Amino acid sequence: MDMLNQELSSYKKGKPHDVDIHVGSRVRLRRSALGLSQDQLGAAIGLSFQQVQKYERGANRIGASRLYEMSQILQTPISYFFEGFSELGLAEEGDSSYEADPVLKRETLELMRAYHQIQDVSQRRKILKLVKGLAEEYQRENPTRKGRS
Repeated sequence: MDMLNQELSSYKKGKPHDVDIHVGSRVRLRRSALGLSQDQLGAAIGLSFQQVQKYERGANRIGASRLYEMSQILQTPISYFFEGFSELGLAEEGDSSYEADPVLKRETLELMRAYHQIQDVSQRRKILKLVKGLAEEYQRENPTRKGRS
């Protein structure tokens, strides 16, 4: 019951709920992976890019029907938006001060998008091998670091 009281008090303080932050970040990840702008997603569901921006930050909660619309436009099941939430331990702790998933960083999304634009499968395999080799070399040279920037 104490956790419930903590969660309710965070709503009253105007802080976004951890679920809203997580779902919004998953919307951003999927939208970016598909190469859609906030304008394009907003236009597809009848919203401004500012509203999409607020959803992605978790500042505004996404209603069930709106989440369904987004899942259709972003070509993903609704469950996608909640993947990884419990693994982050957020559901139990109610703390939104967690470090964002490195997959959500713009640099990672740009790398992923560029990688998938390469049509030649053998070139893609060479790039993957190169990146893995660089990561392994970094780990050997910096054994106490986790490789995050």
